[in-house]
Amino acid sequence: MEQGLIDADLGGAVVKKRVALPGRGKSGSTRVLLATNKADRWFFVFGFEKNQQANITSTELQALRMLAADLLKLSAVQLDQQVLTQVLREICNVD
Repeated sequence: MEQGLIDADLGGAVVKKRVALPGRGKSGSTRVLLATNKADRWFFVFGFEKNQQANITSTELQALRMLAADLLKLSAVQLDQQVLTQVLREICNVD
């Protein structure tokens, strides 16, 4: 995703990525929405399976955009504090 491999830019720092599940392919699988500055900050904010929900509503998108703005305003110290108090959870991918 850091190289621009996203499925949709929903505006307001929210992007959508389709994630394939075993045996189901991308089109019938899971959608994840992330808040991002597309550089060094990526926050998982919502996920849903396509067979359970077709898409998000405009009201949900508006709320996610506000959440994205708030998350991206946080300093590194504030983010560390949010993780320490378990308001946020850091997920690291080490290959």
